[in-house]
Amino acid sequence: MSTRLRVCYGGSFDPVHAGHLAIARAARDHFDADVALLPARDPPHKAGTHASGEQRAVMLELAIEGEPGLQVDRRELRRAGPSYTVETLAELRADCGARTPLAWLVGADSLRQLDTWHRWRELFTHAHIIAVGRPGNALDADSLRQATPQVQAEISQRQCLPEALARTPAGGFCVLPLAGLRGESSSEVRRRLLAGEDWQALLPERVAAYILRKGLYRDPPVILPPSPQSDLP
Repeated sequence: MSTRLRVCYGGSFDPVHAGHLAIARAARDHFDADVALLPARDPPHKAGTHASGEQRAVMLELAIEGEPGLQVDRRELRRAGPSYTVETLAELRADCGARTPLAWLVGADSLRQLDTWHRWRELFTHAHIIAVGRPGNALDADSLRQATPQVQAEISQRQCLPEALARTPAGGFCVLPLAGLRGESSSEVRRRLLAGEDWQALLPERVAAYILRKGLYRDPPVILPPSPQSDLP
């Protein structure tokens, strides 16, 4: 099989920041893949979101505008209940067919908690798993074995080369090398905004403008009047 790999990158994206985009671009380029970013409606491992699903999807669309190979997939926003990845992957697999190479992208922090995910071993029946390292989160076998022995035991038998992912539909594990990844996080963006510190440098310009326009991540919201020249939604 030689078909272009489809990589799915899920998360709350609350808001999407430059680190998210760096990961999506790296996955696209390293695996020669199409990358879909999927905002979660109800993230099972988080207490909730601060912006609505529609607002987070709009910010994603603004962030990737003009980026080849990147798209936003809203399917989790349309589905009621917790946004379980295994259910999303089952739906994606049904859509793309049994032979299409499909992968789900997770951060090192999520990989360390993979055994707490809903029906986590079933993930590999629908897709490959790609893990990306973040600052302070090691992905070496010894560190993973100490932190999460069940996950390490599972992925150790599934490890493969990047080029192998496009040759099979599912079941593999691969690491996305990302040298020099910065430490942005959505929580840090929100903290800086509330504290009156510099936060806009962590985001794409159009996303920062949208946050200001909608008064997001403030308590209470501070909504600015629309600019006559603005083309933001």
